[in-house]
Amino acid sequence: MIATRYGNADLAWNHFSGKHNIKRCRVVDAALAGRVDKKNGGRLEYYGVARNQTKLVTIVVIVQYARRTADGEYDGGRGKKIGVITAYCKGMNRCPDWINE
Repeated sequence: MIATRYGNADLAWNHFSGKHNIKRCRVVDAALAGRVDKKNGGRLEYYGVARNQTKLVTIVVIVQYARRTADGEYDGGRGKKIGVITAYCKGMNRCPDWINE
């Protein structure tokens, strides 16, 4: 299981729900339900697709599957992983509102 913490303005739920307009857990969970699409050490990327009739958006979820972030600024605690760092719609700064319906 991969945790999604509340976080702050830099990472996790508080980051992507504000900056990237992803406010529904199902958006993140759908991408995480698949296999890892890209791996670089403890950094994992999962891709998913959201669809609204003819509109398609690729969702990217970045996970730090390690105790600490790459920059060493955040620590998940002994025996724990950081979890979801961010989620966003590929190619745009802010996901469309329909993604949260």
